Amino acid sequence: MELTTPPRARLDAAGLARLIHGATMVRTAPAVFRIEGPGAVQCLQGLVTNEVEKPGPGSLTWNALLTPKGMIVLDLWALRDATGFTLVLDAAAREDALALFAKSLPPRLAKLTDRTGELEALWLVGAASAEHCSLAGVGPLPNPGHTNVHRGGRGEVAVAVATTSWFTALFVGSPDDLDELAGNLLATGVVEGSGNDMVSARVLAGWPTLGAEITDKTLPQEARFDEFGGVSYTKGCYLGQETVARVHFRGHPNRELRGLVWDAGDPLTGTAVEVGGREVGTIRSILDLPDRRLALAPIRREVEPGTLVTAGGQPARVVALPFDAGAAAA
Repeated sequence: MELTTPPRARLDAAGLARLIHGATMVRTAPAVFRIEGPGAVQCLQGLVTNEVEKPGPGSLTWNALLTPKGMIVLDLWALRDATGFTLVLDAAAREDALALFAKSLPPRLAKLTDRTGELEALWLVGAASAEHCSLAGVGPLPNPGHTNVHRGGRGEVAVAVATTSWFTALFVGSPDDLDELAGNLLATGVVEGSGNDMVSARVLAGWPTLGAEITDKTLPQEARFDEFGGVSYTKGCYLGQETVARVHFRGHPNRELRGLVWDAGDPLTGTAVEVGGREVGTIRSILDLPDRRLALAPIRREVEPGTLVTAGGQPARVVALPFDAGAAAA
């Protein structure tokens, strides 16, 4: 899946400072699945790129499901508890996930339940998020890579913190339970954000998303899965492992996800990234700031950070990810 128009967001100076230093919540309706049964752990372990068995119950991992040739079909967050997994993934990946799980999960060992619509997600972003959670009676948040349960007046909400991510905390629960949680957070001064904030936070972190930086022609190493701990090279076999392992141990990806910086906000003409008239990459997600424009772009590996390029018809600079946006928002 590939988007015809790159995701694009815009922040003013106050919005950038809020997103980095404050606390912003974004509510989404992702695809959500539940996997339970005596073979749930072993079955999922054999499908995804990351280690989901050793972390044990109460863990959170970021994973990809691949084609047999090692290309990414979709990425997902796996929240493990005592009886199975809750999987959170892009809503656009729901049908692909259903088809893949139907072929790969034996029902007697790993029962799949589609909880899409029954469960939603609330994402907290910003350095002050943990403090606001405590004020709202949600904290303390779990340690990175772990999950716990928040019990409110109506029901339970799963709370998860990633080892590395674009967000501070993820909450998964019923719409009614998230309504209650959101109300408590808003009462402490948390700002209700939107998709614009979600795209902005993801771009600043250099985090890929399905349909933009991740397509059906993307290897995990081309989308920073190694840097974010989304691939295990010590676990057993999984679908597509041979290609991923070959790239890791014997070679390197042809492209890497890099950042682009324009010092001016002149209109872009197209999405091509060029060096000397030769196309070396493609602009994906874009963030417009008051004094500059940022973007994520899969770029040829030999085009190193610091290289001056023409991107979208305008002069730009290639930089390593994540972007150094904190100083500008101080």
